[in-house]
Amino acid sequence: MSHIETDDQEDKPLDPVMENVRRKMMRLQLVSGGIMLLMFMAVLAAIVYKINTRDGKPQAAVSASGGVVPSDAPVKATAALPDGFTVSAVSQSAGQVLFYGVTADGARKAFLFDIAAGRTVAEIDVTGK
Repeated sequence: MSHIETDDQEDKPLDPVMENVRRKMMRLQLVSGGIMLLMFMAVLAAIVYKINTRDGKPQAAVSASGGVVPSDAPVKATAALPDGFTVSAVSQSAGQVLFYGVTADGARKAFLFDIAAGRTVAEIDVTGK
């Protein structure tokens, strides 16, 4: 077995410059550890706050047209089309519905209904072949 000399294993005092560096490093380590602990506690507090303030029902969503869509009930709107208007096609995009059809007198028309506004925003006469 090999014999380990005890002189190499004993801690020798550091010179004053290295001792100052060691103290500064220890102080930096303690300060950064304290800041990390503080931030970790803040994140945990935010999580607990969010969990406790949730009322159990989902929040309302904002539609593409900017209107608020309630989460607990569907949006109810009535599109008032003229009497005798026959719908031949319907298209929907970004909170608006386009009704294309023929009026009672045979004219082709398109009505653009905005769901968020709850009214017809455009009446378009369609002409041509």
